Amino acid sequence: MKKRHTFLRLLAHIFSTPWHVRRHFSKAALHRIEQAITASEKTHDGEIRFVVEGDLHPLAILRGVTPRHRAIQLFSQFGIWDTEQNNGVLIYLLMADHDVEILADRGINRHLGQHGWDCIIKVMQEKFRQGQFEEGVLYGIAEIGKSLQQHFPATADDKNELPNKPIVL
Repeated sequence: MKKRHTFLRLLAHIFSTPWHVRRHFSKAALHRIEQAITASEKTHDGEIRFVVEGDLHPLAILRGVTPRHRAIQLFSQFGIWDTEQNNGVLIYLLMADHDVEILADRGINRHLGQHGWDCIIKVMQEKFRQGQFEEGVLYGIAEIGKSLQQHFPATADDKNELPNKPIVL
């Protein structure tokens, strides 16, 4: 059964094109997402990053790289773990797998834990199933922002440690 799953996943990634990402995330949508992150970060001292990836390289699929593994790689690659208060959060969407992952640094994660993130993911995935990709991401940003605001309220000396611009891979 595992071989069948890997083969089907491989096909999904091979036939996923950059057009799939652009279809759901136009330049205007990505700009609105960036604005939502910027607005959210004015209410707390946390950092939010959004990364959307159309597909993984076939070798990554054959090696068994999961969306969670990839999110962990990107969390490190983009330095989301390197914020002063350890309160960076990554929203990672892998289009070919129809999967969204939220990874948070230990500062905020100790307050929410995986169950808190899973509740946000569940609603996001429902919006994605309805074809509401931008709305799903905006919902995630808003909910993460509420948690960050509760546990890391904005301070006068807060600086923007990570770019707010979405990353499309």
